[in-house]
Amino acid sequence: MFTRVKSAVASLMGGIMAGASGGENAGGSDLPPKFPYTRPEFLGLSPDEVECSADHVVRPILILKESDRLPWATGYAEVINAGKSTLNEDQACCHVMTLHRRPRAPSTPSRTPSSRRRSSLPNGEGLGPRESAESEGLMFHYWALFDGHAGSGAAVVASKLLQHHIALQLQEVQEILLNSSILPPTCQGEEPNNHHAGVSQRALTRAASLRGAAGAPGSPCTPAPRFFTEKKVHHESLVIGAIENAFKDMDLRIEKEKATYNISGGCTALSVMFLLGKLYVANAGDSRAIIVRKGEVIPMSTEFTPESERQRLQFLGYMQPHLLGNEFTHLEFPRRVQRKEVGKRVLYRDHTMNGWAYKTVDEDDLKFPLIYGEGKKARVMATIGVTRGLGDHDLKVHDSNIYIKPFLSCCPEVKVYNLTEFEHGTDDVLVMGTDGLWDVLSNQEVAEAVTCFLGNCDPDDQRRYTMAAQDLVMKARGELKERGWRIVNERLGSGDDISVYIIPLFYGNQQP
Repeated sequence: MFTRVKSAVASLMGGIMAGASGGENAGGSDLPPKFPYTRPEFLGLSPDEVECSADHVVRPILILKESDRLPWATGYAEVINAGKSTLNEDQACCHVMTLHRRPRAPSTPSRTPSSRRRSSLPNGEGLGPRESAESEGLMFHYWALFDGHAGSGAAVVASKLLQHHIALQLQEVQEILLNSSILPPTCQGEEPNNHHAGVSQRALTRAASLRGAAGAPGSPCTPAPRFFTEKKVHHESLVIGAIENAFKDMDLRIEKEKATYNISGGCTALSVMFLLGKLYVANAGDSRAIIVRKGEVIPMSTEFTPESERQRLQFLGYMQPHLLGNEFTHLEFPRRVQRKEVGKRVLYRDHTMNGWAYKTVDEDDLKFPLIYGEGKKARVMATIGVTRGLGDHDLKVHDSNIYIKPFLSCCPEVKVYNLTEFEHGTDDVLVMGTDGLWDVLSNQEVAEAVTCFLGNCDPDDQRRYTMAAQDLVMKARGELKERGWRIVNERLGSGDDISVYIIPLFYGNQQP
């Protein structure tokens, strides 16, 4: 136990423990990488430029060379960390994708298992054989940031493939999405039921309705109408569900392909998709997105950390105590409980509580807390500081066989912003950034910096958004001085990898 405590304290000082150096072969794997390490394709960097970008002392800020490489004149800038990991573990990608209509399915419903459907996903090269040249269907714009930890492998793989998983999920429902006047049918292949219940249906008693249910004892051949109307599911919910399932498919794919490829570590994922007039912002991790509209800040994501997800993690530990390996307690205390306090009453809280209460300390309370630390130093099982993301299937507590993955969710939170409800000006933008930005700058500071910079630029200059992204990264990185990287007012600058998109919303209003 003493070794466990020493290791936990070390992790609070240095982030993720075993394998956190950023080496791509930290686990000693001789397997080839799924994809080679590189910087975002849209930067168009040569191998020499990629090598120069990895200077941890100079920390050059990389920006988009040609504004037409990204849609909507999107701006992008990035910088490597100050020595936290060997490589820049952030990854970024951006695509405009078209979902082609599928050939009409046969009358017999397909019973292809989902695992086989996923296996048709190409190796990061478009939609492959799943596409049909019959006619074009939906088009969507996609931007994404991935912040890797314990290596860049998972972040690189997710940047190459997540958009294709989203596309495959959307293909399943694209015919429904294209018919916006009719609600999605409860069962595919059936005519959607959009009528409302009549007076006679509403007048049915619950008991009579249940007696008339198909299969109930004594029920007539023709079931009586239900006592409730069919729940309405809107098209927006289908898109959200497609994104959520795509994240789960991506996580499952990383897990399966680790048997064949060296896919190191895990990553947080933040993606933005523009589809049918709406922005869908999906976040799994601690990156962040905000909309700046006429100077107002509209948060579009929530960070998932050990503190923000305390109750979910504690509940899982409470329901499945074997996951704690008899080394951790799901209870939280303001500090480590000491042996001399056994029998005394100390403050605690569990998964049912937001407030605090006192309990009598027993032997089990001497175990290490499932969640320990505060703020950016909070860790799950003294190991990892984020609670949602992709990968991390092999991550264990230091010097043990306790897996941490059961506590890490790959499911994103998806927030929706309807672009068509507003007329956006040229200074209205969506800012996406990895945590290296938000660790040192607040939402308001970012909004003010972007608004001020764009206000001094020619509105017709399409490079203004990349220059604004560069300015933002520079403000977060700061300048190297005797006491390290410093930003305004001599505050400590970000020593982490920083990646930033600035997406002008004005162009979204012009999309068909």
